[in-house]
Amino acid sequence: MSPLLVPLLWSLPWLLLPVLAAAFIRRRPVLDGWPPAAKADAPLVSVIVPARNEAHNIGDCVRALRSSTYPRLEILVVDDGSEDGTGERARAAAEGDPRVRVIDGEPLPAGWFGKPWACEQGVRLARGERIAFCDADMRAGPELVGRTVAALAQRDAALLSAIPRQVLGGFWERVVMAQVGMLFLMRYPDPERVNRSPHTRDKIALGGYILVRRDAYEAAGGHHAVRHEVSEDMAIAQRFHALGHAPLLVHAEPHLRVRMYRSLAEIVEGWGKNLARSSGRTAPGPLALLVPWLILSGLFFFWLLPSLVLVRGALGMAGWPWVPAAVVAQAVSVGFWAGMYRRDGHNPLYAALAPLGALVMCGILLASLLRRGTVTWKGRRYAAAAMEAGAG
Repeated sequence: MSPLLVPLLWSLPWLLLPVLAAAFIRRRPVLDGWPPAAKADAPLVSVIVPARNEAHNIGDCVRALRSSTYPRLEILVVDDGSEDGTGERARAAAEGDPRVRVIDGEPLPAGWFGKPWACEQGVRLARGERIAFCDADMRAGPELVGRTVAALAQRDAALLSAIPRQVLGGFWERVVMAQVGMLFLMRYPDPERVNRSPHTRDKIALGGYILVRRDAYEAAGGHHAVRHEVSEDMAIAQRFHALGHAPLLVHAEPHLRVRMYRSLAEIVEGWGKNLARSSGRTAPGPLALLVPWLILSGLFFFWLLPSLVLVRGALGMAGWPWVPAAVVAQAVSVGFWAGMYRRDGHNPLYAALAPLGALVMCGILLASLLRRGTVTWKGRRYAAAAMEAGAG
């Protein structure tokens, strides 16, 4: 093997990622491609905001939705037994706007997760032909609803899920959430391929903002059909597809943004919940076991091993071609992550902390496996595997 080939092969995965990303970006479905629905064609849209202990978010969420330019809109906030004054803050943000109703949710029944139950209650009171489910941490732009209604109609879809722009504030958000974005990119690099895939297992939805046709939603059983699911967003998208109702995944970054978590504790709890669907089984599935292995392998080959080679080189214990290969691999690794941070408007120096973020993410994955589907979320504890076994 040519000595020049060693550094090239070592850094090849990182070098290929930007090329592949550029190819996918050219064909990705972007919400800007659909002008807002005309007033004459505007169906009534009911936006349902399920909220539990979201006092720090709900006011801004409601005010953002109220700023919508969509002509036929109602907003229903379902306060799911909050203990922090979420309902009061929602009412204060809605004051004087007859389009907004704040609903005190009923107690959680057996066999349900909290969010599906809140959504179910909202739908019962909604009047719209189109129903949007919007998380309290989402910040909708004025044209979001109109553009998603237009996209749903023009693509002849029954469900639309919008990919938001991630807002990262604190240290741990910037260190860990970038790893989450990379995992998503690796699993779903091409949303248009997801949209066109004939396979139900490829279909996903991001629960932050989902717009559905009411007739298709009811035909699919609504949230009652996914009442026992931790990841009800993915479950409902796959159920739609299995029943012949096309789901659509689009990039909505200019019109939708989210700050999901504000501390390391929230990140661990939130992603532990989101990953429970992979690990909440009697025996972990192959994917649940594969992801931590891939993360640790990447850390070893692209961070730890090059560093060890460079240390050995400094001690005179390693030379050509391994030291140049290690330099290239390390530089490409740091450069790749610096580019990712710069693209999202963050300090590229955080690239040096990518290994720390990967270790934290790996720890969350492994903890989710060890818990075997036990989920704690918003002050409630669920045994996901047991619920799924008893809900069918």
